[in-house]
Amino acid sequence: MDISVAIVEDNNDIRQALEQIITMAEGYTLAGSCINGEEALIKIPTLNPSVVLMDISLGGISGIECVKILKEKYPQILFMMCTVYEEDEKIFEALSAGANGYILKKTTPDKLLSSIKELSAGGAPMSSQIASKVVAAFKNKPAFNVSSDSLDVLSKREIEILTALSKGLLYKEIGEELFISPQTVRKHVYHIYEKLHVGNRIQAVNKYFGR
Repeated sequence: MDISVAIVEDNNDIRQALEQIITMAEGYTLAGSCINGEEALIKIPTLNPSVVLMDISLGGISGIECVKILKEKYPQILFMMCTVYEEDEKIFEALSAGANGYILKKTTPDKLLSSIKELSAGGAPMSSQIASKVVAAFKNKPAFNVSSDSLDVLSKREIEILTALSKGLLYKEIGEELFISPQTVRKHVYHIYEKLHVGNRIQAVNKYFGR
């Protein structure tokens, strides 16, 4: 089944280049494009793509704000932030808003497509530089005292899956480790997100283990 991709980008040249990459690639379908955040808030729910490539620095409603609004209403949609620079503050802000990964705009077409595939498979594509900062941020947080109420929120299986997510494993790898299918892992992950009221693995790990 093809991965359905939507693009939100206000630069015409970049948007058209991304459209061409997705359209020409086997295994990917272009659901549609938006030229700004305002249009995205209207069109994305109708397009219902699997993955959205979201420009982080849109004029008007920012890409980060756009993700925050859409992710709350449509948690099943995966958002990949596209940025020119590795701006730590903006990336963290985007991840906190519910983005599932990010990629630099100068990335090669092959890398872009493989990152979309990784995201769709349950990964969280981002540079090693940002990933290491995310891990460091967790380490610097005070230890989380798990209350009995917190333990009741997630089942034993969900805690096992969340622990595997914290190691950066893909759904397929978690499935192999726990002897269940990737589809079953995906269902568990959605339940974890619902119970913890989060939109991505970084938020889930942070909320459960980091506080």
